[in-house]
Amino acid sequence: MSQKRTVRAAAVQMAPVLDRPGGTVDKVLDAIDALARDGVAFAVFPETLVPWYPYFSFVQSPATTGAEHVRLYDEAVVVPGPVCDAVAAAARRHGMVVVLGVTERDGGTLYNAQLVFDADGALALRRRKITPTFHERMIWGQGDGSGLRVAGTAVGRVGALACWEHYNPLARYSLMAQGEEIHAAQFPGSMVGQIFADQMEVTIRHHALEAGCFVVNACGWLTDAQIEAITPDDRMRGALRGGCCTAIVSPEGVHLAPPLRGGEGVLVADLDMAVITKRKRMMDSVGHYARPELLSLSLDNRQARPLHAAVPFAPRPTDGSPDDRRQPELAAPAVAGLASPVDREADQRAAVLRGAPARP
Repeated sequence: MSQKRTVRAAAVQMAPVLDRPGGTVDKVLDAIDALARDGVAFAVFPETLVPWYPYFSFVQSPATTGAEHVRLYDEAVVVPGPVCDAVAAAARRHGMVVVLGVTERDGGTLYNAQLVFDADGALALRRRKITPTFHERMIWGQGDGSGLRVAGTAVGRVGALACWEHYNPLARYSLMAQGEEIHAAQFPGSMVGQIFADQMEVTIRHHALEAGCFVVNACGWLTDAQIEAITPDDRMRGALRGGCCTAIVSPEGVHLAPPLRGGEGVLVADLDMAVITKRKRMMDSVGHYARPELLSLSLDNRQARPLHAAVPFAPRPTDGSPDDRRQPELAAPAVAGLASPVDREADQRAAVLRGAPARP
C-alpha cells in the first residue's frame, strides 16, 4: 500500500420512488451515469434503497401494514434477476464498483441485502443483514455468516455492513481481520431525528479509526410529500425526519467532505490509499496491536440452509415427461438418516421376511 494510488468515491443520499414500480432503479442507473462523468470509481447507495426501505413498519402498527408489506414483496429484488442485470451492466459500462442496498426476495422471505458489483459487472458480494433491528424483524429474515466477507474488487478490498450491524463489534472485527480497505456503510436515513445522525457519525468515524480503512456511508431520504403519504398521523411524521449523515471518512477518522444531513445529494472524495498504511503503522487492530493468543474471533461463515441433502435432488421435469413420483431412481435419498424411497422398499421387504413363519 505504499505506492501512490487514489480512488474517487461517492456517497449518494437519495429518496426512493414510492409510487412507481421500477422508479428507484431508474434513479440509481441515472445516478451511476452522472457519477461516471465525474470520474467516480466507487459508489455507495443507501440501505435497501431498491425498491425502498420499509419506513411504514416504523410508524404503523403491524395489523395495518399488510397491504404495504405485500407491495414490498411484489417489488422486491430477486438475485439474480433484472435489477441485478441492469446495475451490473451500468457498472461494467463505466468500470465502476457499485454498492447497492436492496430488499431481496428469496422464496417466501424478504432480506435486507447489500450487493457489491465489481467494475466488470460481476457480483463480487451478496450479503444479508445478520440481525434486523426492532421493527425490521417484522419485515426481513436474518442473514448468515457467509456474508461477513471482504470482496476483492477493482478499487481494493471492500466490506459492507448495514445500519446497526455497526453496533456489533464482532461483525466489524470479522471484516477488519480480512484486511478491509474500503468499508461501505448504509443507513435508511429520514428516521428518529438528529440523535440518529449524531450516533451514526460516531459509529462510522470510530470504525474508520479502529479498522484503519476508509468508510463511505450513504443514507436514504424522504421528501415531505412522501412522509405524508406514509402516515396520516402528524405525531408519527416527526419520526420520519432527520437522521442523515451521508459521509466519507478517512482511516484517521476525518471527514473528507462536509457530511450531508438533509435533502438529496452526492459527496465525492478522492481516497489516498497510502493513508491506510500511515494509520496502521501506528495502530493495526488485527496486526501488531492485536493479541490473538488472548483474544480471537471464531466466525461460522457457512451459508445457512434449511435442508442438507446427502445427494442433490434431481430437478422435476418440465417437458411433460414422467415426474420423480414415477421414476424413484431420480429421487435423492432423504436427509438426516432417513432412507430413500428405494431403501424404504428394501426395508419393507426385509420386514415381511422377518415376520414370516419359519419353514418346517
